[in-house]
Amino acid sequence: MSIAPIVRSVVVQVPPTRAFELFTARIQDWWPRHVTICSQPPVAVMLEPRVEGRWFERDAQDQETQWGKVLAWEPPDRLLLSWQIGTDWKYHADLITELELSFRPHSPSGTLVTLEHRHLERLGAGAESHRELLDGGWPTLLGEFQKITQSR
Repeated sequence: MSIAPIVRSVVVQVPPTRAFELFTARIQDWWPRHVTICSQPPVAVMLEPRVEGRWFERDAQDQETQWGKVLAWEPPDRLLLSWQIGTDWKYHADLITELELSFRPHSPSGTLVTLEHRHLERLGAGAESHRELLDGGWPTLLGEFQKITQSR
């Protein structure tokens, strides 16, 4: 069974290099603190800037919770992440769905940021209903990202 990927886009009024930087290096500034899988509220969301880098959150007690890893790091054009969070909202080392982000110039000086979350059938039982939840969440997160680009 194949499940259609989630594809969402947003235009930000900064060039691709800046958009990529804000998305990756400043993820903890725009990622909402209530969007977490930690047992405690996170104080940081981190994305290590390299292939095989970790994508995780850290709480006030320095406990880290993995979300996935960096599969491709191609600034300022493309970022490919594994999303290893199951339908139970927990990290699963053996689960890999992919989250690809592209950063394309958009006239006159902005960037079209496109997010594609694919291979959702790998979520197993409940994948279709979980896709609906994710499809409702990604626009909100992209909106938060868009807000930070307006102030930077």
